[in-house]
Amino acid sequence: MATLSEAYREHPLHLRHIIPLDFSSLSTLPDSHAWFQPHDHDHNHQDDDHDHDRDGGIPSIPIIDLADPNAMELMGMACENWGAFELKNHGVSMSDIEEVEKEAKRFFDLPTEQKLKALRSPGGATGYGRARISPFFPKFMWHEGFTIVGSPSSDAKKIWPNHYQTFW
Repeated sequence: MATLSEAYREHPLHLRHIIPLDFSSLSTLPDSHAWFQPHDHDHNHQDDDHDHDRDGGIPSIPIIDLADPNAMELMGMACENWGAFELKNHGVSMSDIEEVEKEAKRFFDLPTEQKLKALRSPGGATGYGRARISPFFPKFMWHEGFTIVGSPSSDAKKIWPNHYQTFW
């Protein structure tokens, strides 16, 4: 089986599938990112069991307890049905989570030109850009991301040449 990096090298993306929009320069949602049109929401959602939980409210994403013996199966179902899930009892300290969130905010608050210094290559797995799955959908996601495979220090050095030490 090939590694993720090898698979990405064998199936490179076009730059239009990597470079996100400069969100700060937009005042309206471009058609390239508009997944729903106003008429898409005209039907009555009250009759659709998939859009509401038992109490009639909008359901929240699944919360999966890693201590549950069925956790792997529950994660698979959550990915298939929701595309996301929240984990509990994962063993990662709150201080580590807060530090990652702080550094992510520091990165995503940078001007676009600065973030592009760590742009993921068309065949690469790590770096800044759109979600790697973007080409599989008819519209782009309102998304920018930074993928880390291995150590993030090489990309951090590109962005913060004198202040990347927190990534060691």
